[in-house]
Amino acid sequence: MEELIRSLLKFNKLGGIIFDNKFSIIHSNRRGQKILEELGPPHIGDNLLDVVPEFIGSESVIQDVISRRAGNFAIEYVNRRTVNDRILRYLNLLILPYPVNGQGFLAINDVTEQATLLQQRRQQQYELLLYKTHADFRRRFLGESILGQSPPIQKIRETIRKLARVPTTTILLLGETGVGKNLAARVIHYSSMPAKAPFIDINSAALPEHLIESELFGYKKGAFTHAIESRAGLFKEAAGGTLFLDEIGEMPLKMQAKLLTVLETKRFRPLGSNRSIELKARIIAATNRGLQAAVSQKRFREDLYYRLNVVSLTLPPLREMGRDIMLIAEHFLHIFNHYCPGNNSIISI
Repeated sequence: MEELIRSLLKFNKLGGIIFDNKFSIIHSNRRGQKILEELGPPHIGDNLLDVVPEFIGSESVIQDVISRRAGNFAIEYVNRRTVNDRILRYLNLLILPYPVNGQGFLAINDVTEQATLLQQRRQQQYELLLYKTHADFRRRFLGESILGQSPPIQKIRETIRKLARVPTTTILLLGETGVGKNLAARVIHYSSMPAKAPFIDINSAALPEHLIESELFGYKKGAFTHAIESRAGLFKEAAGGTLFLDEIGEMPLKMQAKLLTVLETKRFRPLGSNRSIELKARIIAATNRGLQAAVSQKRFREDLYYRLNVVSLTLPPLREMGRDIMLIAEHFLHIFNHYCPGNNSIISI
């Protein structure tokens, strides 16, 4: 491993950044320093997660790599615009353990040329895919579908724009019943995922515990009585997209423990199977309960709460939205009524 690191540091086409177990950047080679300068403000001493926000949510995996409890960790085709010339760059990122104990090494390979060629080759196929996936339906759930101009709504839009850059981060949506958590989850999904990416939701309060487990994990034929055929669970069905866990605060403690294991290991095992499957879906959870209070009352696992609360977004109730209330009222008036221009009246339907 030491010889590999030294070779990478000497290879002029690769950027090399050394960081400690708190993700502080402590050294970089010449190419790595140039990449830091091209991408923006972060320099030596700053946090690696500020340079590469795609690593947010994978801190524990990276810590395992640093401590040699896990293999390498890689993310391909991360795109960035340079500060000065605004050129779009594509980078492959690879994290390795550094020979010095408690430190990690990030190798950065500029693959802009390969990515551009790949993008051109797939352009026509992608456009056809967009056409076939009902663009009008997707457009409804972009940021403009969140109505209002009040500061809380503007803050939500800005957060969603940031989250669109990190399509793998686990998100926790908070707020009272009826504030639009389901809509916010769909906006986040459609703003950050490809057109063909699935959005699958499940209400944790609507199903008994044994059904939630089979719904999420799936099962093999014969796993239990009446399991006459194998069935893929929602963790698998959501691969490449988003799994929305609504009313997560109502999930039984036993299922909370199993969900925690999935989030920690990024793997799950269908009922009746001996093989585990890699989790390839982004998790968005939502609740109208105060999870911190539930944690103190031992009704919700503290470790699961912190695992879900990588990024939290609190949606405001209607009473806090000021003049936006009239804008929302006019919106629904337009949807649920037809305007009759002949006599300037509104006809309910």
